[in-house]
Amino acid sequence: MEKKYDLIIVGGGTGGIMIAAQMRKLKPQISIALIEPSEVHWYQPAWTLVGAGTYDFEKTKRPMKDQIPSGVAWIKDWVTEARPANKALVVKGGDELSYNYLVLSPGLIYKNELVPGLQEAIDKGTAISVYTDPQKAWEKINHFKGGTALFTQPTTPIKCGGAPQKIMYLAESHFRKSGVRDNTKVVFATGGGVIFGVQPIKETLMKVNTRKGINLRFGHNLVKIDAENSIAWYKLGDNQSEFQPSGIEIKEEDGLVGIRFDLLHTAPPSVAPEFLQNSGLLNAGGWIDVDIHSLQHNTYPEIFGIGDAAALPTAKTGAAIRKQIPVVADNLMKLMDGKPADNKAYDGYSSCPLVTDYGKMVLAEFDYQNNFTPDPKLKQMLVFNSDKEHWRLWMLKKYGLPYLYWNKMMKGVVV
Repeated sequence: MEKKYDLIIVGGGTGGIMIAAQMRKLKPQISIALIEPSEVHWYQPAWTLVGAGTYDFEKTKRPMKDQIPSGVAWIKDWVTEARPANKALVVKGGDELSYNYLVLSPGLIYKNELVPGLQEAIDKGTAISVYTDPQKAWEKINHFKGGTALFTQPTTPIKCGGAPQKIMYLAESHFRKSGVRDNTKVVFATGGGVIFGVQPIKETLMKVNTRKGINLRFGHNLVKIDAENSIAWYKLGDNQSEFQPSGIEIKEEDGLVGIRFDLLHTAPPSVAPEFLQNSGLLNAGGWIDVDIHSLQHNTYPEIFGIGDAAALPTAKTGAAIRKQIPVVADNLMKLMDGKPADNKAYDGYSSCPLVTDYGKMVLAEFDYQNNFTPDPKLKQMLVFNSDKEHWRLWMLKKYGLPYLYWNKMMKGVVV
């Protein structure tokens, strides 16, 4: 069966719900459909706190039906095929859905198989991830008895690139509280060459790592995991360096360097959803091929891409999406009014709330050039140096941001 809508939105995450709410208000006369199979909407930014035992997991979820704006048709199904030349999508149930305009906000999918051995380590219980099971992560961190706690990440782009650090800082703090820190080596191994790309934030985080005695290992590209022997194997890059060596057990084999661990945390390898893979909508890197300032597709002008699956050289965060939404909404309005989509105001803004301890946080806000761009509104909270650790920023993370998310952003209000 074929159905047609003026606007179809793929994805019921932050981007999908926000653009649906905005367009419902701006163009109440058009027909809008949102395709999303899940019955639950998750507030995933709090999962790091769940993994550290300081946030209730149940408070991170709400029924999807309560988030979808009134007047927006909810198609509870999966997209299986995109046919941009025909302005159509096919869903798992068999229907072909036609559109005049399309917004793609499908998020990422996790592919643990891209790191051989990762799934086996998860099944064995030695590998955890706040991205996929924050409750299990807290259980393992809470009952950790000492040894090497290795925090790492894959070479694929990941959502919320700061999360592997955040859970590490909180875990290290918990190890101190639980009395196992003295016999625990905390290691952070990453393919990057710096702890963070924004200079003022980098300076603060290096001090945090020094204070906590964390072994930083840059230029470490995760290749595979030996789940049976609990070894993470890395290929070293040209940017390889190490800070604060801690006597961890290192192995070398076939040109790789292995780090033995007792507990491993990683972000899952991530790619764009399968229905996009052969659609002609992705760039060579495997992400939705959009103009990085207008979010308009470079081949199909009636299509826009937002959020984690879009080919944007900035961090994949909800904060980035909230700045993308007004630009896409304005461009859609212009196209619907017969005008060119000439709003190219998105400057790559993203934000990473970097929790550094229980009760402390640094707020990294930046653009495409990695310029530090703190929100002037922070001064209303008496925060004048958000590149430094602050308890008020912790309160913002734990209480303020969840409130704004559910009560403002999910209503289409850009905060």
